[in-house]
This record gives sequence, C-alpha cells and structure tokens, in this order.
Amino acid sequence: MSKRKGKVITEATTFKSRKVAAASIEHTPDDANPSHQGICSKAFAQFSTGDIGLIESITLKNFMCHHSFGPFQFGPNVNFIVGHNGSGKSAILTALIVGLGGKATVTNRGMSLKDFVKTNENTADITVKLRNRGPDAYKKDVYGDSITIEHRLSSDGCRTCRLKSKSGHLVSNKKEELTAILDHFNIQLDNPVSILSQEMSKQFLHSKSETDKYKFFMKATLLEQMKRDYIHIKHTKMVTREQVERQEECLKDLKQEFLQKKERYENVASFSEMKVVLENLKKAMVWCLVSEKEQLLKQLKEDIEKEENNYKPKDNLQLCQTKIIQLEKKLQCIKSKIDTLREEQESLSEDNVKLKEQVKIISKAHKDQEVVYFRALNKLKQSEQEQNLLQEKLNKAKASKSLNSEGDSEYTKRQKSLSNLKEKLAELENKCTHLNQDIKNKHQALLKGKEELDKLRLEERNVQASYESKLKRKNQLLASRSNKLKRFGDQVPDMMSAISEAYATGRFLKRPVGPIGACISLKDPSLAVAVECCLRSFVKAFCCDNYKDEAVLQELMTRFYPKGNRPQIIVSPFSDKLYNIHGRKAYHPEYPSVMDIITATSPVIINCLIDMRGIESILIIKEKDKARRVMQHCRPPKNCREAFTVEGDQVYPNRYYTSDFSMAKYLGGDIETEISMLDSDLENYQAQLSRFQLQVNSVTEDIVNMESNLNNTILTMKTTLASVNHVKAAITDLVTASEEQINDISSLEEVAQENQQKIEAEKQSVQEAKAELDKQRKIAEDSDSKYSSVRDRIDQLLEEIEPLKDEQLKLETECAKHERNLKILENKVKAHDDNIEGMKNELAQREEELQEYVAKAIEISPERQHVVGNTKSIDTEITRLNKKIKVYESDHGEQQQVVREYAEALALYREKTNQVRDLRRFIDRLDNIMSDRQNRYKIMRRSLSVRCKLYFNNFLIKMNCCGSMIFDHNNETLSIMVKPPGREEDGVSDMRSLSGGERSFSTVCFMLSLWEITESPFRCLDEFDVYMDMHNRRICLDLLLELSERQHLRQFIFITPLNTSNLPKSDLIKIHQLRAPERHRGQTEDEDV
Repeated sequence: MSKRKGKVITEATTFKSRKVAAASIEHTPDDANPSHQGICSKAFAQFSTGDIGLIESITLKNFMCHHSFGPFQFGPNVNFIVGHNGSGKSAILTALIVGLGGKATVTNRGMSLKDFVKTNENTADITVKLRNRGPDAYKKDVYGDSITIEHRLSSDGCRTCRLKSKSGHLVSNKKEELTAILDHFNIQLDNPVSILSQEMSKQFLHSKSETDKYKFFMKATLLEQMKRDYIHIKHTKMVTREQVERQEECLKDLKQEFLQKKERYENVASFSEMKVVLENLKKAMVWCLVSEKEQLLKQLKEDIEKEENNYKPKDNLQLCQTKIIQLEKKLQCIKSKIDTLREEQESLSEDNVKLKEQVKIISKAHKDQEVVYFRALNKLKQSEQEQNLLQEKLNKAKASKSLNSEGDSEYTKRQKSLSNLKEKLAELENKCTHLNQDIKNKHQALLKGKEELDKLRLEERNVQASYESKLKRKNQLLASRSNKLKRFGDQVPDMMSAISEAYATGRFLKRPVGPIGACISLKDPSLAVAVECCLRSFVKAFCCDNYKDEAVLQELMTRFYPKGNRPQIIVSPFSDKLYNIHGRKAYHPEYPSVMDIITATSPVIINCLIDMRGIESILIIKEKDKARRVMQHCRPPKNCREAFTVEGDQVYPNRYYTSDFSMAKYLGGDIETEISMLDSDLENYQAQLSRFQLQVNSVTEDIVNMESNLNNTILTMKTTLASVNHVKAAITDLVTASEEQINDISSLEEVAQENQQKIEAEKQSVQEAKAELDKQRKIAEDSDSKYSSVRDRIDQLLEEIEPLKDEQLKLETECAKHERNLKILENKVKAHDDNIEGMKNELAQREEELQEYVAKAIEISPERQHVVGNTKSIDTEITRLNKKIKVYESDHGEQQQVVREYAEALALYREKTNQVRDLRRFIDRLDNIMSDRQNRYKIMRRSLSVRCKLYFNNFLIKMNCCGSMIFDHNNETLSIMVKPPGREEDGVSDMRSLSGGERSFSTVCFMLSLWEITESPFRCLDEFDVYMDMHNRRICLDLLLELSERQHLRQFIFITPLNTSNLPKSDLIKIHQLRAPERHRGQTEDEDV
C-alpha cells in the first residue's frame, strides 16, 4: 500500500482535471450567501459535474443483514442517505469500502470478510459502478464511460473481483488492475478525508490527545506517508554508505592481491620441455588402455562362444519335457480307462436297477403262478375226496337196501343221540365264546405291556447313547488338557501329523488349514455358544487352496474317519489379505458382527468364513428381547441377514429358531468347568439307567405272567374247539347216515359220474398250471442269472478301478515332481540365456567403450603408439612428472593460470574501484536531493497547516465562533481552541469544554478544512450531525453545500439519521430515503429535490 500512496503523492500535483479555482485560498467562505436558496439555485446550475472516479451506483445482495439492497443511483454532486438506525445507511458505506477492494478491518465493522455475509447464506455480492469519462478516463477504449466492479464474498472469508466495461464485458479479475484504477482516480480508501466512518468520527470526537489530532491531520494530507518514505530513504542511504565503507576496506586487500599476482605474472618461467614429455606419456597411456580393452573384448567373445556351445541345460529341459509328455500320456490313458470303466459302471448300474425291478416282477409272477397251481391241485384233491365219499355212500346205500326192515328202530336212536349232541355243542360253543373274549383281553393287555417295554427300552437306549456321548466328550476334554486338537475328535492329532508329513514330502501345493475351530479365538468367551451355533459344522471343517490338495486330504481322511462321517473340506484360493467388505458388512453402533468378535491365525480362515457363512453380515445380540426388537420390530440394520443371541437362538427378520445347545463344545474356554458339568450329567444318566433297568425287569415279569396265562387259556380254547369239532363230526355222521337212507341209489350214481368228469377237467387245469409254473420258473432263473452277472460285473469294475486310481495318483505325484523340476530347469535355461544375453550386452557395451577409447586416443594421438610397458608403469611415470610439475608450479605457478589470474585480478580491481566511485557519487547526489526534499516537505507541511488554519477559522465564523489551530511540528501536536458564541470574553478553551453538538460542528469544520486542501473524487461523511442541535446542524449543512458549490467536480455523500426536509430544492441534490429496518429485504426510495 505504501507504493500506491507514494504514487498518489507524486502525481497529485499533476492531476489536471480535478483542480478547481474554487479550491484555492483566495475563495474564502466570506463571500457565501447564508441563504440556502441563494447558494444553490444560482450557483449549482452553472457548474458541470466531474468526469472520473464518481460513484454512479451501488447494489448489495446478502450483505450483512440485507437480502437484496439497491441499486442506489447516486447523483454526481450532493447525495444524502437518510434513514433510521438499522435501516442500512452504514451498510452502504461499508459495502463501498469493501466493494472498492478495502480490507474488513478498515470498515471497523468486522474482522473478516465472512462477517459481512448474511446469516445462512453462502455468498454476498457487491456491485460498484464508477464514472470514467473525459480526457483523463482510464483505458477509455476498453472500459467505456463507466467501470463496474463486482465483488463476491464467500462464507469462508474468500473474495473474487470482476472488472467489467460499460457494456458488461469482463475485462479483468486481477487485484492489480483494481489497484491501478484506484491510483488513477486518486481514491484512498483508508484516508479519513475521503471516507469518514462512524467509528473514526467517534474516535476523533472523543480523543483528548493533541498528538492524535496531529496524526489525523498528517494522515489526511498524506504527509505521514511522505514522512515514512523519507525515513525509509534515509535508512537505505545509511545502509548503502556502510556498504561503501566496507567495499573500500575490501578494495585495499583486493589491490594488494592484484599487485602480488602481477609480480608472479612477471616472474613466471617456461617449462615446456617437461610438459612435452608428459604429453607423450599421456598419448602412450591412451593407446595402452585401448590395447587392454581389446584383450578384454577378445576374452569376452571366447566366453560367449563357450556358453553358446553349452547345450546341457537345454538337453536336460528337453528330457524333462519328454518325461512329462510321456507321463501325461500315461495319465491320460489311465484317466480314459477309468472314465470308460466308470461309464460302463454307470451303464451297468442303470441295468442293475432295471434288472432288479424286473426280477421283483418276475418273482412275483412266479409266486402268483405257484398259488394258482397249488389252488388247482388242492381243488383236484378235494374233488377226488368227494368222489370217494360219494362212492362209499353209494356202496352203503346198496347194502342198506337189504336191511330196510331194521332201520326204523335204529333211526329213532340216532335222532335221540343227535339231539343230545346238539345240546352239548351249544354248551361248548358258549364256552368257546367266553374263552375267545378272555384271550382277546389278555392279548391286548400283553400288547400294552410289550409297548410299554419297548418305550422303556427306547428311552433306555437314548439315555445310554447320551451317556456314551457325554463320556466320550469327557474323555476328549481330558485328552485335550495335553492336546487341544482332541476336542475336535480323537483322530484329529494323528490326522494333523499325517498332513504335516504329506506337506513335507511335497504332496500338498499349499498346506491345508484346519480345523477352523482350532484356528480361531473369541474376544468375548461368553459368546462361544452363539458363535458355535452360527458356524455349526464349519467348526470342524478344513480349508484347501486347490482341488489337488483336496483330493490328497480326502485320501488322508479315509484312514481316520469312516465314510459319511468326514469333516467338510472347503476349496478356495489362499490369500494373505482380508477381503474388502466395506460395502457388505453389517453395522450397528451397539452390537458387533461375528467377524468383529473372532480373531484368526490366518486371513484364510476369515475369508473362508466370509465366503461360506457370511460372518460379516451376522450380528451378535446377547438379549432375546433386544434381538427381536432390532431384527423384527423395525427394519434390520443395513446388510444384516440374521442375528444370534448369547444362548445360540437364531433370529431372522420374519422367524425365530431356538437353539438346542446348552454350552459350547469346541470354542469353550474353561475345560475344568465343562468336565465338572459332564461328571454331573453322567451321574444323572447313570441314575436314570438304573431306574430304567428296574422298570424293565418289572414289566418283563408282568409280560411273562401274562404270556403264561394267555397260553393256558389258548390250550383250554384248543381243547374246547377239539371237543366242538368232535361233536360236530358225530352230528354230521348221524345226519349223513339218515340222509343215506333217504337218497336214491340212482341219483348218487349220476352225481358220481358228474364228479368224475369234473375231476378230469381239474386234472387238465393242473397240468396247464404246472406247465405255466415251469415256464415262469425258467424266466425267473434267467433273470436271476442276468442280475447276478451284472452285479458280479459291477464288483469286478470296482476292483479294476481301484488299482487304476492308485496308479493315477502315483502318476500325478510323479508328474507334479517333474513339473517342479521342469520349472527349475526352465529357470536354469532362462538364466543361461540371460547370462549369454548379458555377456552379449556387455560385449556391445565394451565394443562401444573400445570405440570411444579409440576415438579419444586418435583425438589425443592420431597415430597409434607402439607401447612397450603396461598402464601401471606409464601411470607411475605420469604421476612422477605431475608431482614434479606441481612442485615447480607451487613455486612459480602454472603459466596459463598465472596469466588468467592476473587478468581476472586486474578486471576485478578496476570493476570494484568503479563501483565504489559510482556509489560515492550517488550518495552525495542523494544527500543533496534529500536535503532539498526535506526543505520542500517542511514548506508543504507549513503551507498545508496555514491553509487548514485559515479555512478552519473561516468556517467557525459561520457559527459566530472564534478559535484557532496551533500546529507544533517539532512535537507533532495539534491544539484546537474554540470559543462558542456568548463566551468571547472568556479565555480560549479547547474542545473538551464544548457540548456534543458544538464538538460535532467543530469536527465538521476541521473536516471541511482538510477537504479544501486535499484531492479526492468523492467525499463520504457518516452521521456527522448526530450530536448537533438544529441550529448548528443548519449552519453545518450550509457550509457543506457551500463547499460542494465550490468543488462542483467532486461527489459528496452524507449519511444522517435526521430529517432533511429543510434542504434547498435543486436538481443536483439527491436524497436517498431508506425504509424502516426490515432485516429480510432492503428497499430504497430515491427522491429528487
């Protein structure tokens, strides 16, 4: 800013367009008409307005507490901004300072630009338009008749500036351009004469220090800036003088050094002969180096040829590749055989199923045919028996014909016997009915007893199984005291040893990891049940990197686990880094995920559980109620699929599963507590088994008794049934005997003949059934034979596949071994080729180096030198000569160096002498200039102070006051003495004895005096009349308007909260009446008076 002010001072006197005759001392206020009408109506009309630097308009947006304020169109001469407190008067002045590039601290309204941005807004905009007319306009061809300055303030304290022409075209956004415009228009934002704010006015009014008033005068007239510039010039001159004195001291030493080098230059002798010998040795040295490089190049070529003729690595590689190809062919052949056998096995398995079904169908048909055959045979036998009985009846009928006379008495006896037998039969049948019911009841009781016995035995077996499981678990825990792996099974330590051996022998590409439960630990042991319920079978699972390792691990498991009860194997490529689950992980501020509460020995375990179980999306919520509330009563947390409680209950958004786990089996930390709990469970199970044994024995005895009673009842029933059958047979015989007497012999013969025909037909049916049965038997035997052959072939295929599998595994192992050897051999061949390539590169490099050495040697010595010795001997001789030359040069110095140093010393001495002489002349001339400047500065200061006194006294006369201003430039004080009207006889008093209004009027008079002696395109005065009474205010306004009449090319902006209705009417006075305060919008009324 100091440079800008200095420029303003130097150019102020040449600023032609703004000098007005009215600003001179001759035009005093004595000639002014005290009437407002006389001043304004006649004078203002005959003056023109200023051309440059005047404020045409100001527009505000989101500035301080105003949302939209303006635009304010200012007049070219006098402008009054009138409004109540808070209506935005001072905001316009503040925006003017900030909008022209001023700092926030200059406004006294804020410490930072962000303080001016309206609350809850991001930016504030200020637009100021300056007049740019006339011959002294700034870049008239670029900007036109006006320059628009747009400032945007951001809420973070930053600002951007945009300079536009009258047409709205953007010209520049650089601060330097704005500074140049302000310098050209002579606008001084921090000069109180140009802009006097409320705060500066209050400080001046309340200030009691004469020093402060003097500083105010110096600052307003820019004398303070000139004084600082002169002080800076004096300081610079003093520093320069000290440097010149130091240079003069150095110049003496420089002259002594110059004389010494001149003496050496005159006394240097020649030693060219020694240098010629040295040059010859250097030539021999370079050609000797060329010879050595040629020898090295020859040796390197021989080594390359030897390496290129070494075919052993490639032969070994070719042999290994051949073996691998042969093994792969064998392996492919075995695989094709296995595939063929498996295809045949699968085909036979399908045929086996079909034949099995066919055998079942044929067997059923054969059995059905047997039933048909035996039915026909039984029917034939029954018909034959009936024929025999019929024949006996016929014989008896023929015999009884002769005994017909004796039949009547015998018939009567038989009828009586028949009646007795029927009564006895009724009694026996009644007894059978009772026995039948008794057997049924006892049988039901026996069935119930057996069912109860079965239930007791089932419960006993369940308890026994639980007892054995608990006992096995106890033994595992006891064994796990020494080996933790036994918690996962008695066979796990042995299997882990087998895995280690297989890995050591190279069967695994990467060692399998597991069991997973043994590789993880819990940050909170109380959550072991929840984690086990979450992982379940994965606790005992193993991880493999590839499917080859899985096949080897499956083979190892067959030694230790029965088929169908092996741990799960998870195949996934191993990684040393955890998966990136940033967008998939469930997050809750209170509850952790399963992934958060477990730590693993390897990232492979965590990655595997993420793949298989999704542990990153499962939360652990200890309490059941909270788990239900989080998962089911509201929307589940993001990415959360399910949750587990501390008891192991599984909670989904739409369902809930209760866990059957009471304690952790694999992840529990306290083994002794679990063993004690198992001992308690085992005692309970033993007591239950003893109780079950007693109940089983009791029920068994009851069943034996019931079976004995039932058997006795059944025997009695059988005896009774036998009696019934015997009585029925006797009754049948008696009835038959009676019928035989009645039947006719001829009818019996007809029936016998029919029965004989029936028997013949049934014999025919039996023969047909026999033939069909033989046929079905033969079909069944054939299908059984086919089924047996297919079954035998399947067993044979299984036996053939097993050795092929062993052979395949053996070949795969051998192939993997050869592949590893192949990689080693490939690396060796690559290293061999790289070695040859490196040697060739080295050869090319050495050839280039040889060419460079030859080129350098030719440059040093065009003819090749015949060298006898080697580089070492030549170097020794060169070193000896160099030492000899250095000794000589140390005494006399090298010729070229001495000449060069002498020339440099001579030039430096002359240069420094000229510099010191020029600086001496400059300092002397600067002393004369500064002396003249100081005298002119004092004259100017005295002139300005005298002019200020005169104007001040003349302005006081307007108020019928008298006073004086006393400048003490030596002590830098300014005393203002004022005597108000009516107290002329009193001694002159200072401003502290005045009232508030009188003091404000005195301040205005002082400001007007400064305005008369300073240059600025516009003047701003904020609330100048706030402490005045109406009389003083009217006189003050008269003075301001009179001054504006004389300085009609300048613009005046007066801010007042008081009424302006008593102002004179003129086209050159513009009054801006602001509305009452409304913080959310700003409006203005422009009234031309």
